[in-house]
Amino acid sequence: MRFLSGHNVRFGLAVFGVSAVAVFGLTACSDDEPAASNTPAPSAPGSSNAPIPTASTPSLTPLPTPSKPWPTPKVTGAPANDAPLAERIEFAIAKQAQIAAGKAAATTVKCPGIADAEQPGKHELTCTVTYAGKPYTGTLVVDAKTYSASYKFTSESVAIVKPKVVDAVLRSAPGAAKVTCTMDDVAVVKHSGEPIACDVTTTANAVAPYKAQVSGNGQVLVAKA
Repeated sequence: MRFLSGHNVRFGLAVFGVSAVAVFGLTACSDDEPAASNTPAPSAPGSSNAPIPTASTPSLTPLPTPSKPWPTPKVTGAPANDAPLAERIEFAIAKQAQIAAGKAAATTVKCPGIADAEQPGKHELTCTVTYAGKPYTGTLVVDAKTYSASYKFTSESVAIVKPKVVDAVLRSAPGAAKVTCTMDDVAVVKHSGEPIACDVTTTANAVAPYKAQVSGNGQVLVAKA
């Protein structure tokens, strides 16, 4: 209380007086309240309360699901039964390569040293198979006897055509409208390596990933990725 002085009190009164005059002046300027306007407020040009239409997702036509097994290609050019053993073995390897690939195509088999495989004993050779211009290698083991011989050809790789892979995917993904596989028209793949990646577009326009694994005899196993 002792902190306040008479000067401060007079200052407060002066402020009050000015405020009263200001209020009086504002009141004197308004004799009547303004009449309410009946004119509606103009709307913004181009505005609309209608909902914005959304684009509908088009439905796609499903591809037909294969009803028959993939056809076994007809391989021609078999040598005569009395042809040299080397010719008969090389043709047998070429024939199996085309059956595994899924289509008959120009195929050559080169096994250096196979001419000596008719000699009694076991012979292990490295062969190069070229299917439709795509080469891969394998191992040939020949067990020759005096009047007979047996052989076995093995390879980590196998050739396959794209339509055969797409056919296998369609069997595992019914209702597919489109199948896209990351591979050439003819591919050489390792049956123990990475599978072939495929995308299936459904009739609802959704995309689902699949993977196709090719076995050594050309069988295609398909599963969702």
